[in-house]
Amino acid sequence: MEKKITISPVTRIEGHARVTIHLNDNGSVEKAFLHIDQFRGFEKFSEGRVFSEMPIITPRICGICPISHHLASAKACDEILGVEIPHTAALLRELTHMGQIIQSHSMHFFELAGPDLLFGFDADPKVRNVAGLIEANPELALKAVKLRKYGQRIIELVAGRRIHPTFAVPGGVNAALSPQAKDEILKDIDEMLSYIRDGINIAIDWIEKNKDFCGKFASFPSGYMGLVKDDGSLELYNGKIRFDDSEGRIVKEFDGDLYLKYIGEKTEDWSYLKFPYFKPLGYPQGVYRVGPLGRLNVAHGISTPEANKEFANFKKIGNDRPVEGSIYYHYARLIEAIYALERTREILEDKDILSHDILVIAPPKNAEGIGVIEAPRGTLIHHYWVDENGTIEKVNMIVATGHNNWAMSKGVESVAKAFVDGKNLKEGMLNRVEGAIRCYDPCLSCSTHAIGNMPLVVELYDSSGNLIGVEKRD
Repeated sequence: MEKKITISPVTRIEGHARVTIHLNDNGSVEKAFLHIDQFRGFEKFSEGRVFSEMPIITPRICGICPISHHLASAKACDEILGVEIPHTAALLRELTHMGQIIQSHSMHFFELAGPDLLFGFDADPKVRNVAGLIEANPELALKAVKLRKYGQRIIELVAGRRIHPTFAVPGGVNAALSPQAKDEILKDIDEMLSYIRDGINIAIDWIEKNKDFCGKFASFPSGYMGLVKDDGSLELYNGKIRFDDSEGRIVKEFDGDLYLKYIGEKTEDWSYLKFPYFKPLGYPQGVYRVGPLGRLNVAHGISTPEANKEFANFKKIGNDRPVEGSIYYHYARLIEAIYALERTREILEDKDILSHDILVIAPPKNAEGIGVIEAPRGTLIHHYWVDENGTIEKVNMIVATGHNNWAMSKGVESVAKAFVDGKNLKEGMLNRVEGAIRCYDPCLSCSTHAIGNMPLVVELYDSSGNLIGVEKRD
């Protein structure tokens, strides 16, 4: 008789998820599922709003990565206006984006994923958390806090507030950068780089000591996708979308405006989160991964020197083939944090950074606009359709975590089959399953959406926990 283990909720992630692990009579795992049960309806209730409100509305999807939605939305609105924003405005938008990358990547590595590496997957849950990190290594914990504070401070100095700014507007930005803000950001870059190096040393040391584990932990072939510059190097703000196959071969590069031609979305009955795939290859052959691992796998280099040096070490892991182990997301995340800090310096040293030429004013010109950006967790797409008055008629978003849905689900099943023994069950086994999800740093409240009537199951329990009624909508 089949038995089921349920992990609910999955911990140290943003949003809500549960895992069900199905065992056979021998206690071995037959199958496992990652269930994303929450739903956000931003696409639907944005209809009827004026398009220029979208950069203010959509950041409310998430308090962790509001900048990503803010900027993707503003880029979509630029296309509706049919304008190219001023150079300084583009620099300032990218600068806030670098702040977002720094704060998000550092928080995830040190505070969410880090406890597994520092204390071990089998450590007592009472200490395997950020509080345990503070007690065990207060100096490292303080560096982690300072890194996140620094990234948030960049956003505040440039955009006026740390969360849900109104800074990026259709046609540019609404405030220039002050010389004082520029100097404050510049003076701490070297210190922050030293903190990220500490994180990289931790990651590399752990990887070296756990090579066998890294080789089998949620490691599987897939496609990979991310933005690249014209020379094929890593890009986080602009660029073309590149799709590589599981062998690392470039299958296609395309402008973000063509995403509907190449990206489809499949539904499965166990999750509200859809399963994107590369249309020319079909489903599931066309499934892929995004985010730090996906981006470094498709990139042919990094444009800043220190990040590029570390990138070369990353590439050696796969012997110039794609790096498949999900645990390497943590290493890739830190490499991107170095890039974000180095890119912050480059932007601030641009001769036009203090210019007040920051906005183009124009009436709506186009019936739709598409904005694409690399959020910390992967490629983020905003697509708006408007009427002749600029009123939103339809919205489609594919959020970074959505792209990784198949990979997270595959990782859950892969790790469950490798590490879970139903007849000798230990907490650390289940934590490894959660750890597979944490590799992707999912932002689940961002990522769910629906077209038409989504399947819905409502279960009613009495005060004793007994199921007394079920209502279903197919």
